Amino acid sequence: MRPSSVVLKLIMAVSGIALVLFLFAHAAGNLKIFVGNEDFDHYAHWLRTIGTPLLPDVWFLWIMRVGLLVAVLAHIWSATVLTVRAKKARPVKYAHRPKIQGSYAARTMRWGGVLVLLFIIYHLLDLTTGHLNPVGDSSRPHANVIADFAPDRWYVTLFYTVSIIAVGLHLQHGIFSAVRTLGQQTKHGERRAKAAASLLALALVAMYLSVPFAVLTGLVD
Repeated sequence: MRPSSVVLKLIMAVSGIALVLFLFAHAAGNLKIFVGNEDFDHYAHWLRTIGTPLLPDVWFLWIMRVGLLVAVLAHIWSATVLTVRAKKARPVKYAHRPKIQGSYAARTMRWGGVLVLLFIIYHLLDLTTGHLNPVGDSSRPHANVIADFAPDRWYVTLFYTVSIIAVGLHLQHGIFSAVRTLGQQTKHGERRAKAAASLLALALVAMYLSVPFAVLTGLVD
């Protein structure tokens, strides 16, 4: 049965919220690097042992990864179907397209989403599997991060920065859209939702960028 646009928007909102919760949890874990080498490595090792002895080592991580993959695919699928339906609803382009009203985040949502997807793929190959990391040793997560954002690899930090800003813009618009999809329609609520979305996006960007810039400037080594 063909899902309605309301159902698709609900799927997009719920999957987006799940991804946002993961992003903040992941960002909070990344900040352990400021505590010290041993603490960061201990935290990374702890992630691999969550659920033991009920679950074998690393199983929880794989369960979480599968869940995140499902959320990402559901988010992309619902967004794609909604975009295609919107285009079909207006097959004839305007001769003079009016200026789009709305935030920069809203206007760049589609391409920002593509950049975020590419970044996720790179990030997994870099700091998860280690294939693109200079150290690439899963038993030395702190060393992996330090090597990744070393000054001579400034281009990695630049790509990371651009990608995280794209994540922030995507998040800003996504949170606001999700709140509206889940029932918030009043003017006062809309202003509060926009402010909350902006603050959360800014906080997330700051949390993620603090790590590479701390390594780049020698604050963390």
